[in-house]
Amino acid sequence: MGPGSADGGRRPPVAIAITGASGALYATRTLAALLERGVDVELIVSDYGRRLLRDELGEHATIDRMHDFLTAKYGRGVAAGTMTLHSNRDLGASLASGSHGCSAMAIVPCSMKTLAAVAHGLSRSLIERAADVMLKERRRLVIVPRETPMSLPQLRNLLLCAEAGAMILPAMPAFYQLPKTLDDLADFMAGKILSALGFEQDLYPPWTGQVTSGR
Repeated sequence: MGPGSADGGRRPPVAIAITGASGALYATRTLAALLERGVDVELIVSDYGRRLLRDELGEHATIDRMHDFLTAKYGRGVAAGTMTLHSNRDLGASLASGSHGCSAMAIVPCSMKTLAAVAHGLSRSLIERAADVMLKERRRLVIVPRETPMSLPQLRNLLLCAEAGAMILPAMPAFYQLPKTLDDLADFMAGKILSALGFEQDLYPPWTGQVTSGR
């Protein structure tokens, strides 16, 4: 279960932002996992995020065909939720206002450019403004940076975001679950993101204190 509405009805929507940092597979697995749980997802994709999807996942991973892509890769269970696409240039969109009932947001993956903008409250795009709304309204904001090594300004920007209330969840998959494929690593990261957003997850096994042998 995840965060629900006060009257026990359908859960409030969750925003997912995709920017141009490497890690498109983390984004699509997170999207699919939320949809499978019946979540209404409000999606924002930057220009470089759109390129990232095609460059890393192939020509079928376009925003216009995203639902078909997710269905083909993860199954028909994604039909349980809904996905609304917002233009990153539309600063008049509902996500730009604190009065909108969006309960949480994850930026996955988060580029260093977007990180810097969130850290300094620039709000030049809908992704930046929606993140700013999450912070000012004291709602969940999960930032999934993917960069290595990191410069001192980047580290300071991570600290600023954490001090403002964001959760910093680096794209660092674990290996105790003995992953065999890239999808296994994506499952781990998506599971971590779901937990950070307030949802229960079963995408990877919990640590039990022992590595399972013979897998």
